[in-house]
Amino acid sequence: MAVAGLVTARIQVGGSPGTDPYEVLIGRQLLGEIAGLTGPSAARVAVIHPGALARTAEQIREDLAAQGYEAIAIQVPDAEAAKSAEVAAYCWKVLGQSGFTRSDVIVGVGGGATTDVAGFVAATWLRGVRWIAVPTTVLAMVDAAVGGKTGINTEEGKNLVGAFHPPAGVLCDLSALDSLPADDYVSGLAEIIKAGFIADPVILDRIEACPAGARSAAGPHTAELIERSIRVKAEVVSTDLKETGSREILNYGHTLAHAIEKNERYTWRHGAAVSVGMVFAAELGRLSGRLDDATADRHRSVLESVGLPLTYRDGQWPALLRTMRVDKKSRGRLLRFIVLDGPGRPTVLEGPGLPLLFAAYAKVTA
Repeated sequence: MAVAGLVTARIQVGGSPGTDPYEVLIGRQLLGEIAGLTGPSAARVAVIHPGALARTAEQIREDLAAQGYEAIAIQVPDAEAAKSAEVAAYCWKVLGQSGFTRSDVIVGVGGGATTDVAGFVAATWLRGVRWIAVPTTVLAMVDAAVGGKTGINTEEGKNLVGAFHPPAGVLCDLSALDSLPADDYVSGLAEIIKAGFIADPVILDRIEACPAGARSAAGPHTAELIERSIRVKAEVVSTDLKETGSREILNYGHTLAHAIEKNERYTWRHGAAVSVGMVFAAELGRLSGRLDDATADRHRSVLESVGLPLTYRDGQWPALLRTMRVDKKSRGRLLRFIVLDGPGRPTVLEGPGLPLLFAAYAKVTA
């Protein structure tokens, strides 16, 4: 049986009318907390995981089985390949064959793609069953696993099919970051930096004080940066679960980022695309007269200091524009972007003209 871990922070998410609150636990050696989140009626637990985490998933399965649960492991492809209708259908098939009922539980263990598809399977199986997120990457901890957004990709774009289905709890075990590949770790920093620009500039100060430390799980501010980022997201989604208002600010940099990801057939890391997307959004804010030069330039300096990209290859604008037109924030043919009026002051820019958009894009082409 898993031993009790060390919880260093508990952050409540939700609690607004119509939603049940849940906690994000941050600490180390937290896998033993899973059983306490399954609920009183669960008899079966499915652990959805990528192949790279098969040993971790088996450890969880064995621990739950030792506590009397009928536990199974469901392996899905790595990264964005997991987020397809075919993979979701495979998971549904396994659940059906295993006799999963509405009182049973799904556990998603892995990066953001894994928690996205695990949450989507939970949202759609029997019209919604309980699920627990165990994110194992920086990106998943500070973004994908928090907030209740679940989804899969289609040929037309990223996350266009999904549901709002909050987890019963999120376990951010910092121990998982110790062995995370450097490129994956740095990719997650884009979402942390995003939180700094839209709400908590202290995050930017910490990174600027020690960029080398920010790039490593052993850095002096790792736990603080993750906790601050989660608190930003928790505050926003607690008041706007279904993205009808303020939650849109969390998409800062994401409109172009999702288009880049699709254009690259999801071979680019999400954080790399978000980094370029934020530089684009900063230039859009600058060129539209909203954002001061110093803050726009700060985007480039902070992102570059941790090794994130600032540019994208030229000649792709027509394809990117077509994809952005079906972005979730668009309304009819009206394109909408999150931009900044200053640090911690995000707002919506509606219907910018094509010349303005192209001028901003020209600032991020290699």
